Amino acid sequence: MISSLLIGLTAGARALTPLADVSDALRRGAISRDNGAPSWLASPVVAAGAAMLAAGELWGDKLKSAPDRIVLAGIAARLVSGGLAGAALAPRRRALTGAVLGGGAAVAAAYLTFAVRDRAIRRFGQTPTGLVEDALTIGAAQLVISRAARKR
Repeated sequence: MISSLLIGLTAGARALTPLADVSDALRRGAISRDNGAPSWLASPVVAAGAAMLAAGELWGDKLKSAPDRIVLAGIAARLVSGGLAGAALAPRRRALTGAVLGGGAAVAAAYLTFAVRDRAIRRFGQTPTGLVEDALTIGAAQLVISRAARKR
């Protein structure tokens, strides 16, 4: 269940990265499909679409016009993404618990990462801090998924 919590934390920083990574891992068979994930999450079309949306989020985050992650739409996206990814990394019988852990961690991390990023932007600028946050989020999501894959 720790993987569900950890993947949710990554969704706090980037809503779509963990969902795209989990979907791709399911599609490739790197993580078990006998888990709490909805079956459509393993679809090649869903994996490709999630990857494109995640790439768009990474690009859009560097724009001055990007909305704060703590606006209602941003929180909702993180709650759903973290919940789906958390369920996907939980055993089938504990999917709801995984979803709650993932979604809850995503919302909490959104507020924490917003505060940290806001301070960093004032000191270093939007693009450099965004790139660092991207690297940390992508790396963390990959570590969580590789850990889940090893437990398979």
